[in-house]
Amino acid sequence: MTFSRILTNICSDRLSESRDFYVALLGFEVNYDSDWYVQLRCPTNPELELGIIDRTHALVPTGFQNAPTGVYVTFVVPDVDAVFAKAKALGLAIVQEPRNEFYGQRRFLTVDPNGCLIDVCSPWSESER
Repeated sequence: MTFSRILTNICSDRLSESRDFYVALLGFEVNYDSDWYVQLRCPTNPELELGIIDRTHALVPTGFQNAPTGVYVTFVVPDVDAVFAKAKALGLAIVQEPRNEFYGQRRFLTVDPNGCLIDVCSPWSESER
């Protein structure tokens, strides 16, 4: 089995606010923007994409038209502390401040306008402890 693309879509009641969140915090570029769907892409690797869809749109089956729960999205970045500083400057809710985790990632947690947990992390080594 091979894939040509994997795209995560987050259900939302706040499309423009969500778009602005990901653009401001992580530097995504807007690839497509409508009243029912927003597609974002990484400026340095356009194959890395994130979609945000109106959760009540006909393309989302009725039983799945919910705010995101029980899932979180991880973004691996070169410098988690720089993104954390940006999150603080933007006044975002911080669920967990940056800390080095046992599995070799330094991460912080925030939440997007849809209530989706966002994990932003960077690798760290024992020498950085």
